[in-house]
Amino acid sequence: MSGPGRLDLVSLFREAGQRAYGESVTQLQHALQCADLAHRDRADDEVVVAALLHDIGHLVQHEEDREDHHHGNGGAGFVRPFVPARVAWLIEHHVIAKRYLCTVDVRYVDQLSPASRRSYTMQGARLQPEEQLRLETRPWFVDAVRVRRWDDAAKVPGAACPPLIAYAPLLERYFGPQTWMAGPGIDR
Repeated sequence: MSGPGRLDLVSLFREAGQRAYGESVTQLQHALQCADLAHRDRADDEVVVAALLHDIGHLVQHEEDREDHHHGNGGAGFVRPFVPARVAWLIEHHVIAKRYLCTVDVRYVDQLSPASRRSYTMQGARLQPEEQLRLETRPWFVDAVRVRRWDDAAKVPGAACPPLIAYAPLLERYFGPQTWMAGPGIDR
């Protein structure tokens, strides 16, 4: 899957991206929808990559680790050697951004899907005031909130969005050459 200076994310998405996401879409469909929303919102390349890979931790976690629901930490650690610090930080903090949004807007919880509501509770629910302030003062926090909002919106069965190959230049810039082979959501 990888070599020195290379991480083949296309192979990872081909192998594990067809897993159910806990919603009505697969992991790959969710990632593609999130990246498309970021692109449509005119996010810069780093934010688009973070949106595409925000749940990569779900694809690399071992089965016994899934219950901790800290896939943001695992995903950030997985890509950190290859990406700018901002990308890893956004992947890591998209989970706490959900907790932030639910803390500052009590109606936000009601907008979450049932799976997101369950994970919100398991992830610690509302933030304490000092946690909230610490996040609000971080330089990339606004982008983490954007990734979180796209994450919540990227669960539409059958949504039309570009395939993974549309992100080839970005993936290859950060992760090196990828193994581009046909597959659902990869090339069409």
